[in-house]
Amino acid sequence: MNVASEFAACSEDEIKALLDGGTLTVYSVARPITADRPVDRSGVLATFKFASPAFGENGVNLAANPVPAGSVGTPGFARACKADGTVIADFSAGPGPREIRFAEVSCSPGAPVKIAAFKFIAEGGWPERPDYYDTHPRPGFAMPMVP
Repeated sequence: MNVASEFAACSEDEIKALLDGGTLTVYSVARPITADRPVDRSGVLATFKFASPAFGENGVNLAANPVPAGSVGTPGFARACKADGTVIADFSAGPGPREIRFAEVSCSPGAPVKIAAFKFIAEGGWPERPDYYDTHPRPGFAMPMVP
């Protein structure tokens, strides 16, 4: 979990409570290096709405699961916001050892996107390589170099 600086002092339980009635927007790749920065190079794949309470003894509570995908892509991360739209945190998403794992590997417009597992990984424990943050193949921008 990559928490926005405003909520950096919050415990995991406080973060969970802040998400009551909020949203979880799934994006393709190019995760911003911090949750304080806007998402500008990633496409929205799907948006989930947290129930209230957002988390219970059985894990995450969503208003709907699955939801229809809005565009084509492979999930890279998800941004969680309070009900008023305030960014709380970014979560790793996709197949493998991620915080949010989906039943599908990729998304297609209108196809169902289902969260299969949701767990919290301490900040700094993300599996992505730091040189992939804020990257996207785009004219005028160099791709990350492999060391």
